[in-house]
Amino acid sequence: MTHRTLIKDLSALPDGPVTVAGWVETVRDQKKVQFVVLRDESGALQLVNPATREIAEDVEDAAAAASALALTETISGLSLGTFITVTGELKHDERVKLGGLEVKVGTLEVAGASLPEAPIAADSSLDKRLDYRWLDLRQPKNALIFRIQTTLEHAWRTWWVGNGFVEIHTPKLMESPSESRAELFQLDYFDLGTAYLAQSPQHFKQMAQAAGFGKVFEISPVFRADPSFTSRHATEFISVDAEISWIDSYEDVISMQEQLLAAGLAAVKAKHGDEIRELFGIEVEVPQVPFPRIPLAEVHELLKSERGYTVPREDGDLDPEGERQISAYVKEKYGHDFVFVTDYPANIRPYYHMRDPETGLTKSYDLIYNGTEITTGAQREHRIDELLANAKDKGLDPAGIGEYLEFFKYGIPPHGGFGMGLARVLMLLLGESSIRETTLLFRGPTRLAP
Repeated sequence: MTHRTLIKDLSALPDGPVTVAGWVETVRDQKKVQFVVLRDESGALQLVNPATREIAEDVEDAAAAASALALTETISGLSLGTFITVTGELKHDERVKLGGLEVKVGTLEVAGASLPEAPIAADSSLDKRLDYRWLDLRQPKNALIFRIQTTLEHAWRTWWVGNGFVEIHTPKLMESPSESRAELFQLDYFDLGTAYLAQSPQHFKQMAQAAGFGKVFEISPVFRADPSFTSRHATEFISVDAEISWIDSYEDVISMQEQLLAAGLAAVKAKHGDEIRELFGIEVEVPQVPFPRIPLAEVHELLKSERGYTVPREDGDLDPEGERQISAYVKEKYGHDFVFVTDYPANIRPYYHMRDPETGLTKSYDLIYNGTEITTGAQREHRIDELLANAKDKGLDPAGIGEYLEFFKYGIPPHGGFGMGLARVLMLLLGESSIRETTLLFRGPTRLAP
């Protein structure tokens, strides 16, 4: 493995020999000196080579002159994006604008040459940039997204593990649909017939409750055969899921999720707050707990009376504009970026959401963050008779969910949980316009590559 020093670590070193490696961001080939801006995953550095052609020709030692001339010619021929390894002399110099450091090149080795013309530029369309995503991700702003993602996931896992949760990895190949057949990818599966790509880990999270695990979480891919072209939908995305036993209501799930989010955003602010401010122009807000909670029926009333907006949907659910409007209202009234919208009608919720016997509403919620829904959560129906009745009410054939129903025949505690889209959280945290920007490699109805 190449021994190298990351650029971010150079400032702590004294002047002297170092080896650095990365890709060429710019080359300035001047008459008496050459400058190269080298970038690695941690930052950028100025390289300098004073051995121009004229100087090299004046060197009395023929071998040294040839070596100096060869280095100069190599630098002149570098294409942007070429990966190189450089050994040279580190010098601290406050006059150097790029971090007050530079390295005088001693030797330069081309590890991976780039074609001279880059296929994308800073002003290329998003779709074009996605065609060459690996080049797009060299941009510091884009690369930062995935370091933030790492910090966020680590903070969530730390919180979960610290609170007694078990991490599970559920299968993504399923014998029967997890929720409905409408948005399922199907494939032939040997002699067993048709298999389905999982829409969510929902049923298996609940199985873990029947197994007595108590509290579980999973961060994993899920698949939706949804021909949507919006800025917040994908056919494959990372879902953040948790499920807990022995709850009294969905309020227990809400409390768990808001604590989790506050811990995650606090970690992001602590580690990346300055970089996010510099590259995204965003001040990371760590939310105060508890988050505001508003029943859906009250949301509709508030939208009409306070925002002058009537949701046009006939099923009673919020549309994207309704989500934006209630989020704006909460921000103005409470100074909060999050709002839980609770108590959804049964007609717009899955059959496994528990229903309130008095109101008929489900014991469920959506979480809206900066104007967009990121989560659906609920108390689950754990009583098999009620579960069957709900399924029949939805027009589902019990035989089609027979394997799922098996989990409830041998005892299961009251439980609930949520599913949350990771890319959406990142999109809304960073003020980006599309989850395409916050997904490493986006998958949609018209994109399967790279």
